[in-house]
Amino acid sequence: MLKNPSSKIGVLLLNLGTPDGTGFFSVRRYLKEFLSDPRVIEMPRWPWWLLLNLIVLNTRPQKSGALYKKIWDKDADESPLRLISSQQAKKLQARFGGQNVMVDFAMRYGNPSTASKLVAMKSAGCDRILLMPLYPQYSATTSASANDKAFAALASMRWQPAVRTLPPYYAHPAYIGALAENITGELEKLDFIPQKLILSYHGMPQSYIDKGDPYFEHCRVTTDLLAKELSLGSMGLGPNRITMAFQSRFGRQEWLKPYLDGVLEEMPKAGTKNIAIIAPAFSVDCLETLEELAMEGKERFLAAGGENFAYIRCLNDNEVGMGLIETLCRQEMQGWV
Repeated sequence: MLKNPSSKIGVLLLNLGTPDGTGFFSVRRYLKEFLSDPRVIEMPRWPWWLLLNLIVLNTRPQKSGALYKKIWDKDADESPLRLISSQQAKKLQARFGGQNVMVDFAMRYGNPSTASKLVAMKSAGCDRILLMPLYPQYSATTSASANDKAFAALASMRWQPAVRTLPPYYAHPAYIGALAENITGELEKLDFIPQKLILSYHGMPQSYIDKGDPYFEHCRVTTDLLAKELSLGSMGLGPNRITMAFQSRFGRQEWLKPYLDGVLEEMPKAGTKNIAIIAPAFSVDCLETLEELAMEGKERFLAAGGENFAYIRCLNDNEVGMGLIETLCRQEMQGWV
């Protein structure tokens, strides 16, 4: 294939999003964009518009803002999600050295916007762009929505770049290996031996699965493969010591089970007093991991009679995590680089 030697390849890391601050109006703007996405809330538009604008956006921002304050990086006045995502982009850029590759990151909701980054890449001479939604398990609410936003921006361009999208990597050997290495390394640092390792995935209404979303099956496969990989390691974490659960419920409808809060409350009653927990579906630590798991989850477990609780951070921008992202990136850019 003939290539223009002056052209560039763009790599855009995509994640969910974050408010710009912890104040009421910053959080409200973010929640309005997020909860207005029909991929996220699948219900008739007018009833949901009324509920969202008359109730949710008048009550939820204050509650969510208080939670964001608990994890906010006060020195940088920034959310961990955006800070770490920025570092991921910088470190991936460094791994490509002098190659004609431009790496950046964007958010599906909030800033930096996907559209602004695509325009910047095109203006910088990128005639080929790889979109990398960093969601290992596919869901219409995450992977599809991230691509929707990018395609909408591309639709406004008269001269579009060629585009590729990262497929779900829930069973990719590099992903399973990176998780296992990260988990083993962190468990070896603990001063107690966990009886159980909980793999906590973001929840989803059961109705979405019933309509054909493959997310639950992808989570199950990840759990099974990771259990097999960990059983071969020094920690001996076989399937009998690993539990899959789902967090972050919203609303009254039935969501994927088992619910994490119930698991955390029942384990001590059954004699499991020492646990570790990790969120395999998150590529970057954020509110749902740093507050909901590491803080609220720990409090719930200890209040139920637990004794030792450890939260294992996401892969983030550590060497193992960056190795995974680079592997996935180079695989999808074959023929371009």
